[in-house]
Amino acid sequence: MNQVKQILHAIFVLFLVVQTHGQQNNTFTNPIIPGGHPDPSICKVGDTFYIVNSTFEYFPGLPIHRSKDLINWELIGYGLHRPEQVSSEVNLVDVQSDGGIHAPTMRYHKGTFYIITTNVYYNANSKKTDFVNFIITAKNPAGPWSEPHVLDGAPGIDPDIFFDDDGRVWYVGTHSPQNPNFEGEGEIWLQEIDLMNWKLKGKRHYLWRGACGGVWVEGPHMYKRDNRYYLMVAEGGTSFNHAVMIAVSDKITGPYVSNDRNPILSTRHLSYDNWVHSTGHGDLIELDDGRWYMVALGIRGDIDRGSNMGRETHLIPVQWEREPFWWKEKKYEWPVVAPLTGKVERQAPVPFFGTSQKRNLAFLDDFEDETLKLQWNFRRVPLNKVYSLTASKGKLRLYSNSEAITERGRASLMGFRQTESDFAYSIEMEFNPNKNNSEAGISLFQKDDNYFTFTIIQKKNSNYLQLKLAEPNQKPVIVKQEKLPNYKGNIQFKLSSKNQSYLFSYSLNGKEFTEFQKTKSNYILSKKYTGAYLGVYATGNGFKTKDFADFDNANYIGFERE
Repeated sequence: MNQVKQILHAIFVLFLVVQTHGQQNNTFTNPIIPGGHPDPSICKVGDTFYIVNSTFEYFPGLPIHRSKDLINWELIGYGLHRPEQVSSEVNLVDVQSDGGIHAPTMRYHKGTFYIITTNVYYNANSKKTDFVNFIITAKNPAGPWSEPHVLDGAPGIDPDIFFDDDGRVWYVGTHSPQNPNFEGEGEIWLQEIDLMNWKLKGKRHYLWRGACGGVWVEGPHMYKRDNRYYLMVAEGGTSFNHAVMIAVSDKITGPYVSNDRNPILSTRHLSYDNWVHSTGHGDLIELDDGRWYMVALGIRGDIDRGSNMGRETHLIPVQWEREPFWWKEKKYEWPVVAPLTGKVERQAPVPFFGTSQKRNLAFLDDFEDETLKLQWNFRRVPLNKVYSLTASKGKLRLYSNSEAITERGRASLMGFRQTESDFAYSIEMEFNPNKNNSEAGISLFQKDDNYFTFTIIQKKNSNYLQLKLAEPNQKPVIVKQEKLPNYKGNIQFKLSSKNQSYLFSYSLNGKEFTEFQKTKSNYILSKKYTGAYLGVYATGNGFKTKDFADFDNANYIGFERE
């Protein structure tokens, strides 16, 4: 049986490589990291690049990808990968939706990798939101990473860590100023960090409130070039007005001079129907030959000017240019992003001659490994022993618990990122419920109040196939329910997305599939910070149960749109 699975797996992988390799060698396709990967931060060590992204309420948190060529990226680990890292001051146990881990910065200095970021936690009892800024470190970016070093007295979100060449280390943060000129005004502040004791020290400096109106100034990154300090920020919120601004100073403490040509990256000048919009929150990287690139988030406009994948990571070329103005006494050099077109292109020249992009938009798991594949995520830190890869060899066993999908809950729900609007997803399930209200199957989910579940549920000692939809600010509804008298404990689920529609199908014999329901695909549009996940789900719907479901052969493939 294992040999058959391995042969089928190899055939499927070969099909994917052939399908996704049909690009010319001189171009690559954006996004470079598809699926919900917002707020990218990039660093380089030797000939290898690393990117970390925000993950908000998901666990494990802070995914880390590596690449040799900036266009082919491999997931190698997570900065927050142990429950004990995120069960105390940094709380991902019962964090609210869209709370959690915001806008990390990743840097490398003298043999150590550093990630600095914010955990945003709303305390329902005190009705107060805590912003916990912390640093984790590692010698190997694949892990293990340290326990969080919390920096007390650091307000706001989206911190940057900057290692100056004089040996000093700086915290660059975002907060709301004491006397804002308007709602949403942000301010960038600076203070030195004592890395021996993980404390802020010295005087706090207030640097800049942004360029074009200054609304929602956040996501700062500090760079030093030709003995000048460049402060780059995100501005304009996370929707269509999102943008990247930059300022410069001769001293790190300021004053900072805003670039007259801000924003340096935006889609404000483009149609709302451009293929990607809301581009912003960038980070810069210099190559060995002196060329520069930016990684930035953007939202594809596949459906209703939105995307189920939410904010994804894109790559854009950067060129530095000196101001040509003869009347200026002091001329500055500024980065020009996408110098030929002024926008993020879907297809662009590869950064390194002779390389080619191998877009693998698939995820396959036959559960033969002893550990869970890195792509699997949970909404919050899962309960103990929620799954097993050894209870039934070659299968994923997901244990039911009393929790259903609820805000700040810890349901038996796990999944991997959707990478394209059009896709096909299938998985086999063995499930023999012993208790009424016991339920298991697949899920397509964005938030605790925005998901589909396609499941077997026992009601009145009979098994039913049920499709349920939850939409924000509405009670979950059963879209369709059908009694399955021929169900013998085994089922194969299939979900396909095409032409802005979902098709839910099933098979009881593993051969013929029955179409169950067709729906619109815009129910799961990303409306806030994260993208959609496809996965598996089990619940007792409020009742304690010892039931479980065994899953096998998870197959997902995304299909690129022209």
